[in-house]
Amino acid sequence: MYKVLLVDDEILVREAISAKIEWKELGFELAGDCENGKEAIEFLKETPVDVVLTDICMPYVDGMEVSKYIYENFPQTAIIIFSGYSDFEYAKQAIQYKAAEYILKPVTAKELTEVLVRIREKLDNERSKKEKIDVLQKAYRTYTKNEALIISKALSRLIQGTQAIETSLAELKEFGIEVGGKSYRVVTMDIDVYSELYQTDEKLKKESALMSFVVENISNEIVNNHHSGIAYRDSDSRVCMLLWSNSPREFRKEALEICREIQNAVYEAMKLTVSMGVGVYVDKLENLSKSYETAEEILKYRYTKGCGNVYDCESLIASGNAMELEQDFKEIGESVKERQKEELFEILEHVETWICHGYVIKEQAVSWLQQIMRIIHETVRRVNENFSLQESDLLEVTEAKSFKTAMEKVKSYANRGIKAMTESGQTSGERQAALAVDYLKENYSNPSLGLNDICDYLNISTSRFSSIFKEATGKTFIEVLNGIRMERAKQLLRETSMKNYEIAEKVGFSDPHYFSIAFKKMTGKTPKEYSRKN
Repeated sequence: MYKVLLVDDEILVREAISAKIEWKELGFELAGDCENGKEAIEFLKETPVDVVLTDICMPYVDGMEVSKYIYENFPQTAIIIFSGYSDFEYAKQAIQYKAAEYILKPVTAKELTEVLVRIREKLDNERSKKEKIDVLQKAYRTYTKNEALIISKALSRLIQGTQAIETSLAELKEFGIEVGGKSYRVVTMDIDVYSELYQTDEKLKKESALMSFVVENISNEIVNNHHSGIAYRDSDSRVCMLLWSNSPREFRKEALEICREIQNAVYEAMKLTVSMGVGVYVDKLENLSKSYETAEEILKYRYTKGCGNVYDCESLIASGNAMELEQDFKEIGESVKERQKEELFEILEHVETWICHGYVIKEQAVSWLQQIMRIIHETVRRVNENFSLQESDLLEVTEAKSFKTAMEKVKSYANRGIKAMTESGQTSGERQAALAVDYLKENYSNPSLGLNDICDYLNISTSRFSSIFKEATGKTFIEVLNGIRMERAKQLLRETSMKNYEIAEKVGFSDPHYFSIAFKKMTGKTPKEYSRKN
């Protein structure tokens, strides 16, 4: 049962809600009711609850202050706010305090029941996740104290060649582990989200150790089913496997089957992707370090080839002829010079595909991408001396966590280059109109944005601006601004579950009603109709 606190200054409302809701059937218990926010805060200090239903306008301490108190002191408590239309704008502030639901008065029993069902499902889901984590943490604490840790260290020394083979085998034999087979391969596994490609703080590091423990258990269960090896934890975030076989011909196929089976099981259990590097074959235990090193090395190609893959050293394909890239670099300079944007981006797509399909390490890929940026910079500077290449531009590419992200930085710089080339051939009026459109795209969410803001930004009179803007774009300032706002609104309606008033605020309308009218005028549909259709 989840405990609920009801807060409303109207006794009839409290009595009606208390009587008409089937609390127990919904999985709730009404722990108490208060007539104002001051009472509610005192109640919560003594009796924490799972859900608080609160009105907005109340004497002494209002619903917003109650929400703020809960947000700061009981962040796990769900907040349901109800109020009249007059409090609508005020109630939107509840979003910053993570209010779960917002209901307009009068509240019907059916409506509140539906809200409580949604809240219960959310609380059930959170409780289930917490219970799973608690079980895993308990098992992990046990793991760190038992023989599994000793086995992992013995395997690590055997595979990395830091201890005499006979000593390692003797240590493993004490725990009933016999390393068999005629051929061996080492597999290294990284949970992608905790790997070096991503930023990892202390919280994530602790979490990664726990998740690696789960991956190790799943891996051991699968390799045991195949009778072909053992898995162990090499570090807090990396799991390794030692695979062996008496049938070298079938070994490659079986090794890849095991890897993919583990990937699928991990994703099904935790919705996490795992990248795997499979080292070269060795036929002697003293050569295991070579298989381990190649398995580690091949994982570096994840930067260009992507996460969640199995990288097999035995099927390594050499990169293509680098002369292709040299030709691309020449053509990049020509396309920028000729202001041919489509051709430029086709070449960049070819560069991206060429690097991704080959086996290219991060350092080489970054070097090529920075070379492209320098070519663009040198070409544009010949006609537009204001165009720059900052150290921060190059650093963004270097620090990108994936090749895809780095490539996006290069494409963004290429866009800036083409734009600078285009501006160099524009009239003064055309440049100012282009700058104005850019300004609108960056500031459309400001409801008070007006013609004077643009003119102050461009240092131009309103009459002069209106004339050159209409001549350059074929539209008035308001038509362009509303067009930008409506395109953004349509995107939010298609891709999010935000309410109309939230979208209106996001795109620069202080009045949701006026937003709906403007939207229908431009699109022929109300926001609700557009959202339903799309």
